[in-house]
Amino acid sequence: MSSKPVYILGGYQTDFARNWARENKHISAMMREAYEGSLAVSQIEPRDIQSAFVGNFAAELYCRQGHLGAFFVDFDAVFKGLPTSRFEGACASSALAVLSAMAHIQAGWYDCIAVVGVEQMKTVSPAEGGDFLGTAAWYERESAGIEFPFPKLFGKLGDVYEERYGLDDRHLARIAAINYGNAKNNPNAQTRDWFMSYDHACQKGRYNVPITGRIKVTDCSQVTDGAVCVYLASEAFACEYANRLGQTLETIPRIAGWGHTTAPIEFAAKIAESEGRPYVLPWTRKAVLDAYRRAGIRDCWDLDVIETHDCFTTSEYMAIDHFGLTEPGQSWKAIEEGVIEMGGRLPMNPSGGLIGCGHPVGATGARQLLDAFKQVSGTAGGYQVDGARRAATLNIGGSATTNVVFVVEA
Repeated sequence: MSSKPVYILGGYQTDFARNWARENKHISAMMREAYEGSLAVSQIEPRDIQSAFVGNFAAELYCRQGHLGAFFVDFDAVFKGLPTSRFEGACASSALAVLSAMAHIQAGWYDCIAVVGVEQMKTVSPAEGGDFLGTAAWYERESAGIEFPFPKLFGKLGDVYEERYGLDDRHLARIAAINYGNAKNNPNAQTRDWFMSYDHACQKGRYNVPITGRIKVTDCSQVTDGAVCVYLASEAFACEYANRLGQTLETIPRIAGWGHTTAPIEFAAKIAESEGRPYVLPWTRKAVLDAYRRAGIRDCWDLDVIETHDCFTTSEYMAIDHFGLTEPGQSWKAIEEGVIEMGGRLPMNPSGGLIGCGHPVGATGARQLLDAFKQVSGTAGGYQVDGARRAATLNIGGSATTNVVFVVEA
């Protein structure tokens, strides 16, 4: 791929606490709100948009609706005939849409692309929704007939850490408490008004029901409705855009590096492949290292903030050592030393992450990128990391099958 820079011009996130089915609103209404909100925030004009890429996992299951890219054409009269596409990669769907948008911009096909991530999940019962999510794994082998298959799969991730390195569940509880605490400062976070404490996260019982093995309710990300619209642009367009706003190109955040890998879809195959290797998920580690290399940075300590995929506390525990904050298997050190907390050496998930902010699966990758943009542009408000100039994101689909990492800087 060309090394031509791709810039981020801002975007908009819907309130992840909303239940759109209860409001009797179609998934397209969620997309429209994200688009219209993004115009106001970014000061992009409809005529600037040359294509729209939509990331979504399972609208056909949750909403009985496919062909989502076509809805974008209805949002403004100038969009009649606009080229649109839809991308699917489980929970990494909108990160894949971003990657494709980058490639189209670097190839010179388009100068400004709207990337929309969207998922409407509160249309079915938790059990039925859990079965739908099971299609992100190898359904017949890992999900069919299994209640809540993904908590079980990510519980097994914790079991692997325990077997190879040791794992104290109190460290998982600390991750949950940190992310809930961060979410209280995010006006769009699903759990911003929920009660949570470290002691609560440590307990099992009526108010923190065990789901499977070590995974309790507080270890899980949320069932969420949400949409995000973010704009990517070429250097030429970003320069024109900066002039329009009375800014310089140097103030516009850009994607400095990326990594993208795909591991075997079965969790057991991933773990078998990592036997005798230092990292539990070596393909996730490779995506991180590829992003570092492309961004021209040495290691995680060249970053100021990370937005990572905490679909469960075990996946953030994994991310800590896979990003390189500690040696393999020693993520607990960064937790105990406060490294990942706001004010720590390298804060993780100041937005609240998937556990605190919410996890509309098809929107999460775009939401992480938008939050990285906010951090490096100093516009994250109550959850701003002081002085942040470089951020990374990790978005995973399935049981770390699809791995996408971005490094964003300004």
